[in-house]
Amino acid sequence: MLTKHIALVSKSKKIKFNELSQVAAALQKQATRDLGPIWNIQATVDAFPKLKDIPAGYWPIIIQDKLDDPSAAGYHTDKYRQPFALVKYDASWALTCSHEMCEMLVDPFGSRMVASGSVKNGQGRVHYLVEVCDPSEDDQFCYSVNGILLSDFYTPHYFDPVTSSAIRYSYTGAITAPKQVLKGGYLSWLDPATGKWWQASYFGTSLQIYDISAKMSQQAGALRARIDRITSTPRMINGVSKQHLKTNSARAVSQAKYGMINQDHWEQEIKRLTKARNLMIKHI
Repeated sequence: MLTKHIALVSKSKKIKFNELSQVAAALQKQATRDLGPIWNIQATVDAFPKLKDIPAGYWPIIIQDKLDDPSAAGYHTDKYRQPFALVKYDASWALTCSHEMCEMLVDPFGSRMVASGSVKNGQGRVHYLVEVCDPSEDDQFCYSVNGILLSDFYTPHYFDPVTSSAIRYSYTGAITAPKQVLKGGYLSWLDPATGKWWQASYFGTSLQIYDISAKMSQQAGALRARIDRITSTPRMINGVSKQHLKTNSARAVSQAKYGMINQDHWEQEIKRLTKARNLMIKHI
């Protein structure tokens, strides 16, 4: 199994490098502990101060203060067809980085599809685009790693033909049935019988299904990049929820208190060992 390497880089002065490093550590734990075993992936996640510091072979996730074109956010490939992602800085930039990382690792080249029965009545088996975070992408379904809120993601069982209470459909358990789309999320697929693209989105009060073929035909590039450009999610339009901001703020305060306790603990350990070493030297 080849190990994939993710680089986290901020072009925003609002993000200090120690904060970027903390988020990279949380993403590393998510990739190693959570996503990797479920999707059979090995990955490293490292923070770098500048783009020029990224070694060859890394796929970057780049955070910027502004993106002049909102559709530039999300997944892309460079001129060598290597994946990278652009993330607009806001209060939930770490959550967005988690979303992009999970989808990049599961489908690096943005065109992976899985065949399963359609959620639209009257269609048979269709090809779903693998976007592991989109059906439960709303911030109310995220979870905490090292005090940092990260994205939920679905498992390979998400495309199973039947529902089972013994099966885990997303990491947090928020998704409880195959091909379920939660509020704020969406699911996209190709109907091979007609060649049309469809999308089920839960952006209002109920799930709606739309023909997105015309919009898809106007775009170029990998399938996921095209879907990203034509899909305006509630979180993209409205930003993060007040509940998310409140929860994130509380976690930050708690983490800061723990950090001071942790720092004090290790400082005492260093002093204890250094003192013991000095006493040993004196007795020699």
